[in-house]
Amino acid sequence: MRRNLLPLLMFMVLLSPLAIDIYLPSMPTMALDYGVSNSEVQSTLVLFLFAMGVGQILIGPLADRFGRRPVALFGIVLYGISSLLGAYAIEFELLQIARVFQGLAACSTSIVVFSAVRDCYDRKQSVSMYSYLNGAICVVPALAPTLGGLLALQFGWRSTFIFMAIYAVLVLFLVGFRFPETRPLNTDSTGPLYRWGRYKPVLGDPHFMFYASCCMIAMASILCYVSYSPVWLIGHLGISELMFSGLFGVNALVNVAACFAAPVLIKRIGNRPGVVVALSLMVLAAVVEVALQLVGPEQGIAAGVAFMAPMMLLCVGFAILLGPATSMALSAFGERAGTATAMLGCIQMSGASMLTALIQLTDIPAPYAIAIVMGGFCSVLLAMMAMNRLSHLHQEQLQHD
Repeated sequence: MRRNLLPLLMFMVLLSPLAIDIYLPSMPTMALDYGVSNSEVQSTLVLFLFAMGVGQILIGPLADRFGRRPVALFGIVLYGISSLLGAYAIEFELLQIARVFQGLAACSTSIVVFSAVRDCYDRKQSVSMYSYLNGAICVVPALAPTLGGLLALQFGWRSTFIFMAIYAVLVLFLVGFRFPETRPLNTDSTGPLYRWGRYKPVLGDPHFMFYASCCMIAMASILCYVSYSPVWLIGHLGISELMFSGLFGVNALVNVAACFAAPVLIKRIGNRPGVVVALSLMVLAAVVEVALQLVGPEQGIAAGVAFMAPMMLLCVGFAILLGPATSMALSAFGERAGTATAMLGCIQMSGASMLTALIQLTDIPAPYAIAIVMGGFCSVLLAMMAMNRLSHLHQEQLQHD
């Protein structure tokens, strides 16, 4: 069973990044078709990620109560239906609703994937499995925008949602026939599904909240970058959809390389220094972004490169930060590891989506909006890490469960 499980898990885990990246080149066209603003179209990304975050604490207990396989099948079916709803949505509000359901669906399959790894593999094997899965997730941003751009050019932007629905049918067929139930027999699924007492000790831990905030700010920076990029490059600078896909794909490949290099760096310098390096890179990315907007080219491909080049630093910083920040946030929780992980995912994704939504309500141009989020908030976190009187927030801790 274990030998054949990885391909199925990879098919399922791709549902989430596919729903984020495949329609990015079409966002300016979608705004024109619906007669809405760019920020309203960007809300489709924000709503998706918010639903994924909330789903962490809503759906996680269901996978323990009813099993991994039913939750996976439910998530895939919901993903396919919501994709079709998005493809044929006449009103923009229906598209937004579809994206919320798509986020919940993608969350369902993601929870099952990572739960199945914990169910079926020991700690050493799990590290390899997570590496394979994260590698697959990182490759999608390099390929999906190009695929989405080609589909949109040939068949219109709605074809990208139809493609997601077709992919869901393929995954449903594979999972329906090949994916076994992996929930351990000794899983505790009794009592109320949702209890405040389960989450209170986690949310009351200041060390956890600090590093959860680091993950949230990093995710908000990436979400701002992803949602603003097509609007700025295609809508403002007039770059073609395929050229946008190429520029975005280069940065995605940089992110893939950084994801593989980050564990080596963290192993050498440690978790806390790794977080400091990552936050510093994001601050540097913000400074370079602002500088290039002030003195760099203003039109054409050169302006597009000037916008995207600092985002490489953001991608590298993001890749470096997530591992050690996640490890530091969860380090004090053993028996509550599942609850802490769910809360971390909720804060990271839902918090990031709310921060992004707030900045999108302003009229700040895209480069400066991204710079404010990644540079401003990361500077605050770095300042806190420099204060000895706040060492209880950021110094490494041992498990206390």
